[in-house]
Amino acid sequence: QVQLVESGGGLVQAGGSLRLSCAASGRTDSKYAMGWFRQAPGKEREFVAAISRSGGDTNYADSVKGQFTISRDNAKNTVYLQMNSLKPEDTAVYYCAASRLYYGRSTTSYNYWGQGTQVTVSS
Repeated sequence: QVQLVESGGGLVQAGGSLRLSCAASGRTDSKYAMGWFRQAPGKEREFVAAISRSGGDTNYADSVKGQFTISRDNAKNTVYLQMNSLKPEDTAVYYCAASRLYYGRSTTSYNYWGQGTQVTVSS
């Protein structure tokens, strides 16, 4: 079992930046591919970004490419999502997730989920 805890969300003005963190605990001896997803009110959970076990490969949704950066520090069992130039449409609950196999875009690729952190971007 792996436990994931997100932090770093909050209220920010449009154009601002936030860095989300996701700390993993439990069975972290086996490395996992990690992903970030988000869910806005009334919408389905959508893929944001993902990173391979080593951190050498990343995958981004087209809507955030060039705006968000995913990274990880395996020594700290932590994955990050740097979010720049934030827009009101980025407002959502952001979730991190861990996959035993692949840093995919589908929620079904992931085995463990955090509880989410709220990001609100004001105009």
